[in-house]
Amino acid sequence: MSALQNCFNKARRKIAFAAGDLAAWASKATGRGTGASIRGAVLSKIAPNLFDDLLKDKRIAVVTGTNGKTTTTHLLAAAMRAKFPNVATNSDGANLKHGIVSALSQNSKAPIAVLEVDEQVVPYVLESKNVETLVMLNISRDQLDRHHEINSIGKRWRDKLIELGEDSPIVIANVHDPLVVWSAKAAPKQVWVDMGLSWETDSTLCPECGSILEYMKVAEGKPNRWACPECGLSQPEADVIVDGENVIFKDGRSVELNLSVPGRFNRGNAACALASCSIFGVDLADASREMTKVVSPAGRFSVGAFDYETHTTKARLALAKNPAAWAENMLIMKSDPVILVIDSAIADGADVSWLWDVDFEPLRGKRVIVSGPRCADLAVRLSYAEIDHEIIPGAKDALEGPFETTVDVLATYSAFLQLCHLGGVDVS
Repeated sequence: MSALQNCFNKARRKIAFAAGDLAAWASKATGRGTGASIRGAVLSKIAPNLFDDLLKDKRIAVVTGTNGKTTTTHLLAAAMRAKFPNVATNSDGANLKHGIVSALSQNSKAPIAVLEVDEQVVPYVLESKNVETLVMLNISRDQLDRHHEINSIGKRWRDKLIELGEDSPIVIANVHDPLVVWSAKAAPKQVWVDMGLSWETDSTLCPECGSILEYMKVAEGKPNRWACPECGLSQPEADVIVDGENVIFKDGRSVELNLSVPGRFNRGNAACALASCSIFGVDLADASREMTKVVSPAGRFSVGAFDYETHTTKARLALAKNPAAWAENMLIMKSDPVILVIDSAIADGADVSWLWDVDFEPLRGKRVIVSGPRCADLAVRLSYAEIDHEIIPGAKDALEGPFETTVDVLATYSAFLQLCHLGGVDVS
């Protein structure tokens, strides 16, 4: 590259950074969002090679999957800082290419990057060939009008790992998800994690041969083991196991979790984060201590304050976008009443038929308030489940109460962001 070309590229990069920051500021100032995506779009338009350039010369840990990406990324980034003070990460959950470019541009000199990556974008990030660990959490139905068929996601991951061969990252994979296991087996090396829970509704057919999978009961309170009776694809033996509040490694190491985020699913997420950071040489006890500091990743599980004329309602906000996430999050809904808010904006997916795959039994006996643009669809589902409920279409109206204590709210993505904004919750 000539000296003139080098100077031109540096100048273009500086212009791109300045323009991106200005666009992000305008987005925040007008209440349109965190500004991450628009910053990344502007950066990529002015400097088209920036995505690849920013991934160079970094040690990268990637987190992907349908559910738990954002929280796991926060946990992993916190754990990494136990050894590496300067870690670049897309903590706001902007996980498409523009969001990743935006995050890396804000900390371009960091030697370590912990990236939440959308399922469809994983192959593009892996092309950098300096991804050291890839956490595969799960693959479940989500945004059906966008992803269409979940097997295609697993196949894209698998195909890219086969293509990379020895350049593939070490894959940290959930043993209870057959599609994840099938995809991860294409990598030269895996770390298998027993996350302590499974979701069988999306895993009825073998991803290898299409036969019906068999599930075998192991013990009370433990997830069933799965296997294909035809081709032999089966659940691997775990290298890392979640056992109550402890994470146990096959080599004898163990660490106690003292998480600030609730739910058994987050213990599984933390186990994957520990497996990933240990490959980077982070001490497990130090990592666990740092993960305790993660309280409300990108607004999840935060308590918002909603002001009314005579009182203020406090609400703990949880996010769920698909049947698996709703099923797990309902287990941590402790208040009475519980408020459910559902939308079908672009970020949520227009198809809400997935509601019929959610088991609403944990809500039986509680006062349930349904709200949001698609509250009528949710009300029909609850009626068939024989769950008593009331409809208050406006989310702000639904939160008015008054309620005696902090109320739990479970919302889909767009509704969740709206509630965070109304309740003064930072999602960055």
